[in-house]
Amino acid sequence: MARDQIDMTPIETRDELVAWIEQGCKPVSEFRVGTEHEKFAFTVDGHRPVPYAGARGIRALLDGMQHLLGWEPIMEGDNIIGLFDVTGGGAISLEPGGQFELSGAPVETVHQTCTELMAHLAQVREVAAPLGIGFLGLGMTPNWTRADMPMMPKGRYRIMTDYMPKVGTLGLDMMYRTCTVQANLDFSSEADMVKKLRVALAMQPVATALFANSPFTEGKSNGFLSFRSEIWRDTDNARAGMLPWAFDGGMGFERYVDYALDVPMYFVKRGDRYIDVAGKSFRDLMAGKLDALPGERAAISDWANHLSTIFPEVRLKRYLEMRGADGGPWRRLPALPAFWVGLLYDDASLDACWQLAKAWSAQERQKLRDDVPKLGFKAEIGGRSMLALAKETLALAQQGLTRRKRLDDNGRDENRYLRSLEESVARGITPAEEMLAKFHGQWQGSVAPVFTEYAY
Repeated sequence: MARDQIDMTPIETRDELVAWIEQGCKPVSEFRVGTEHEKFAFTVDGHRPVPYAGARGIRALLDGMQHLLGWEPIMEGDNIIGLFDVTGGGAISLEPGGQFELSGAPVETVHQTCTELMAHLAQVREVAAPLGIGFLGLGMTPNWTRADMPMMPKGRYRIMTDYMPKVGTLGLDMMYRTCTVQANLDFSSEADMVKKLRVALAMQPVATALFANSPFTEGKSNGFLSFRSEIWRDTDNARAGMLPWAFDGGMGFERYVDYALDVPMYFVKRGDRYIDVAGKSFRDLMAGKLDALPGERAAISDWANHLSTIFPEVRLKRYLEMRGADGGPWRRLPALPAFWVGLLYDDASLDACWQLAKAWSAQERQKLRDDVPKLGFKAEIGGRSMLALAKETLALAQQGLTRRKRLDDNGRDENRYLRSLEESVARGITPAEEMLAKFHGQWQGSVAPVFTEYAY
């Protein structure tokens, strides 16, 4: 999760909200890709969640990382809750249950993403090993209960924790017991944003299937391949989902702003203080009509923070965020930016993807999204299996990366990061099914081996 914004420039009109997003447009030569991934911290001794406080807690881990990297601490009161690289690099932040997140820097190539990831994991291991902390790459914690999970000392999470049970049954599981990997990509114009948003929404279930990696809950098979994806179906449907209206005529920045204005707020931040306005309207904040903040008007930072609390399958900020994938083992993490860069940053692949998806109805897209968490590659749309669709989109991603010709020092292009996805498709099974086969076979019905086989 990105750092909360602190720009207190007043914002008074809908046009200013639109303009703020529109400022994300950039020339193709300046396109970048950013990758964010979350991982579960666990005690090497006993495989338990890691609390915030204590000599071997998350705070000690962040202190150690700050000492190693020299990054600026992000503080909330007396608590360190993250770090950021003032030179424009990445940031480290905490999800509600202590999931340790790297928000990578915006970089030019997937090679750079991979280098950044390797460096981060080496640094984290160096600090975590003496603390007896390990890290797990999975979409959902395989055996911890909600009650097991610690709560990080962040004001926004307290507000969300109180609000989630009012709007869905699985929001607390989303917050405390899941991990994702996400890729962030740029657009050059409003029309380019719309095309990429539509293709990314339509194809997001493909990424969910390719990365499905959360088949266990509390030590047992939960009946899903991506239970993390299923959780999002009953977290808060006012702020999640497939955005069917994005495929209507007249879609653009204004339409997304109108949608965002209708999504209830969580909080307003003033200084270090989070003011609970859960369920209230951003329109009321703009008009100075919030009971909790009488007469107080909206600022740019309020808008930026509000946009960061909307959770559709693809999220628009000043870039597009791909949000459909489960977290996974380290070698699969660069595959997500490689997949989306190959599809969205190559015009021919983007066009071909749109040709595949444009005839699908909103109902068909929704059914695919609803079926994939359980069925994975066996889900169907338009008479085609998800496995066939995954093969076709993967081939388009490969062609896009080949045409990009971004070579590493050894003359290799970015296609090599798709290998793990190619292996899944060739075998016709998702990562979750691979894990379930082990669970029912050599693991003898225990999830304990996950903590060694899927650790970073």
